Amino acid sequence: MLIKKLVFLLTCIFSTTACAFAADGTIDTGDTAWVTISTALVMMMTPAGLALFYGGMSRYKNILNTFAMTLVAYCLASIVWVGWGYSLAFGESESLLIGNLSQLFLNGIDINSVTGTIPTHIFVLFQMTFACISVALILGAVVDRMKFSSWIVFTILWVTFVYAPVCNWAWGGGWMSKIGALDFAGGNVVHINAGISGLVLTLILGKRQGYGKEPMIPSSVAFTALGAGLLWFGWFGFNAGSALAANGLAASAFMVTNTAAAVSGLAWLFVEWKYSKKPTLLGLASGTIAGLVGITPAAGFVTLPGALVIGAISGIIGFFGVAVIKRKIGYDDSLDAFGIHGLCGMWGAIATGLFASPSVTEGAAGLFYGNPGQVWTQLLSIIGTIAFSATGTLILVFVTKFITGGIRVEKDDELAGLDNALHGERAFEIE
Repeated sequence: MLIKKLVFLLTCIFSTTACAFAADGTIDTGDTAWVTISTALVMMMTPAGLALFYGGMSRYKNILNTFAMTLVAYCLASIVWVGWGYSLAFGESESLLIGNLSQLFLNGIDINSVTGTIPTHIFVLFQMTFACISVALILGAVVDRMKFSSWIVFTILWVTFVYAPVCNWAWGGGWMSKIGALDFAGGNVVHINAGISGLVLTLILGKRQGYGKEPMIPSSVAFTALGAGLLWFGWFGFNAGSALAANGLAASAFMVTNTAAAVSGLAWLFVEWKYSKKPTLLGLASGTIAGLVGITPAAGFVTLPGALVIGAISGIIGFFGVAVIKRKIGYDDSLDAFGIHGLCGMWGAIATGLFASPSVTEGAAGLFYGNPGQVWTQLLSIIGTIAFSATGTLILVFVTKFITGGIRVEKDDELAGLDNALHGERAFEIE
């Protein structure tokens, strides 16, 4: 009986406190709890979901190197973000191109700082997880052949000089937001940005030894499928968490995210089955990721019918980007960072301009809701991201080469496998 009374008393105190915060218009505990959970979900996507997804597609002799490069990218981006990346992305500035360094190492942000209805520290961490996964996505284009030391330098430079500015453009008050471009959770900021950067790195590094002449067999499709499941799970924080509140918008984003992923996975599966005569698990897993990429910029703006179309076309674009376009052009995007994230990210950004509905977010309307100009705005944002990301990445590659003496591993190390050559470890004991 005593325990029940204590629980009742604590519940009353907590409820009263929560109401007081909400009434003040400062911190809402429900919103804070949801964004905190979302932050943890997105955090899991990089060192767990993406590491497994990419690691499983890597060859057995490079799986640990892929895990290591994913994990070190998360660690480095975390430090860059709280050091100066957040300030560059969200520091108030009139330039419309970049923030400032007024919040260097989170200067001026303390436990009482509030952004919207959540503590600013939570907002900083939520945005940090986006920076971390964005740079890690680039890795998919260059596994098996990029120096670990060069990857470290490139990660620091890319988050600082490429990711932070594009983030500012879309979400920090920069030019994209001023012209009315819609990017709910990272079509431009994350996927197009990372996909284009990955393509540039791919072209500069060149093809893997033996590419096109010998099979590049994944080490574990089971790992990849498990990674896809974890990414799908984490993506609910990625998209629904971007509402920054526990409300109807978050619920709608949650629903359309799951729907687009499901229909995209099926679209890829059936197109592959028809085209290649086999419905593969790798294709099904890749298709769900393609759908998640496609719905990301649109998640807070579209209804269920829009999500179904976005997902279906994402699966088709992803399959042909990987199975047809890459082979015909001949570039070696190892794990299809551009084919899935770049191409499907572009489609998702355009589709947002088609299907955005004011019934989801007031003032956001696309072509099919009476605002054809939104399509042109979306295209302008895509062109701006592509041009900046490609140019910025090209410059950073040459800076990285100057610092590290080159970005590609030695031929003998590449042939032997990077797990043992660079790390002195092996994922599997091969008799």
